[in-house]
Amino acid sequence: MQFRDLLKDTLATLWAHKRRTLLTMFGIAWGIVSITVMVAAGEGLGEGIKRNQETFGKDVMIVFAGRTSMQAGGTRAGRAVRWGEEDYLDVAKESPACKYVMPELGNEVQVHSAFNSGAISTVGSLPPFTEIRSIDVAEGRFYNNEDNVQARNVAFLGSDTRKQLFAEREALGQSISLNGTPYTVIGVMKSKEQNSSYDGADTRKIFIPFNSMRRDFPNKPPAIEHTVDRLLVAPWSLETHPDCVKQVRKSLARLHNFDPRDKEAAGIWDTIKNAQANRMIIVGMEIFMGAVGIATLFLGGLGVMNVMLVSVRERTREIGVRMALGATRKSILRQFFAETIFVMALSGGAGLFLSYGFCALVNLLPMPLFFAGLLTSWKIGALSVALLSLIAVLSAVYPANRAASVDPIEALRFEAGG
Repeated sequence: MQFRDLLKDTLATLWAHKRRTLLTMFGIAWGIVSITVMVAAGEGLGEGIKRNQETFGKDVMIVFAGRTSMQAGGTRAGRAVRWGEEDYLDVAKESPACKYVMPELGNEVQVHSAFNSGAISTVGSLPPFTEIRSIDVAEGRFYNNEDNVQARNVAFLGSDTRKQLFAEREALGQSISLNGTPYTVIGVMKSKEQNSSYDGADTRKIFIPFNSMRRDFPNKPPAIEHTVDRLLVAPWSLETHPDCVKQVRKSLARLHNFDPRDKEAAGIWDTIKNAQANRMIIVGMEIFMGAVGIATLFLGGLGVMNVMLVSVRERTREIGVRMALGATRKSILRQFFAETIFVMALSGGAGLFLSYGFCALVNLLPMPLFFAGLLTSWKIGALSVALLSLIAVLSAVYPANRAASVDPIEALRFEAGG
């Protein structure tokens, strides 16, 4: 039998039982849609959480000073620990697994512009602060190493701070007063959605060089002088992250005479660990939702198999006549196999088209903060096609073998007797 004849017979048979065929195709298409949309939803949720986390900082650890909970070097437990202004230099030297070790000092400052004023959180750190804390520049520039070395009076404004001090007016190059000290605005940050922080939203801050900060706005009593609030640490990569943590703890423990294992003395807000934990949760959700979709697809495959088995029974006489006229087992096998594959391919293609179209339409809508949309990819499509192909073969083999095994004499007698 030529392919053209085979296709013609297949279409004629399916059309003769179009209601049954459409119901079967619906089951398969629904399985494909389930897999694609569920996995895409899991990907969108994971990406949304990741993006939201990165608005605070990317692969950053915030190291806070606390109180010792263990005795060390003859000192009692419960002793307060504070990071010194110069600690970051020693820690950076002793922590080769860390890309950045930076101080951060922040205090509330009375700020005046020519148009408005207010008490605004002012933060001093080093230039790489923009990289690890996800600070993007909308206008002008962030302060650089030369600004920090020379302790220049330059300021970078958060997007909300700019509106507070200048409204819609030009801010770049303008002079503002910080506790009576004049500073020049050199840049404005791009607005961002930030869901977490340890000292307020970045959009409502002013950023100045660290050396300017500790000169003009240092910690004052009751805080200890010449101290910083925290250290910002970033590893070179995820692989160096564990070593970076150990090296930082060991270095700080040496500088401040506490046990390196004492997590209360040096508390770490680790965004990398948080991201990994969240990713494990998302992967678990994706596996669960994908399993539901696969189960639906296999149920659709069982439906196809049942339909084809019923078709074999209904067409027993037809099979007997064809075999009596010389049709081979191979041609009968090919006929039923082709019908099954055709149904699976057509319904699978329809399912992919509907699911990708649905995802595209949903992604046109505004998304919640923690959801990046229904994210499809070629991997999801490839997974769906691979599963569909497997199920198609499994669904086709048994009915096709049953049809090819029909004895023509018994088939004619069975049908005639019916």
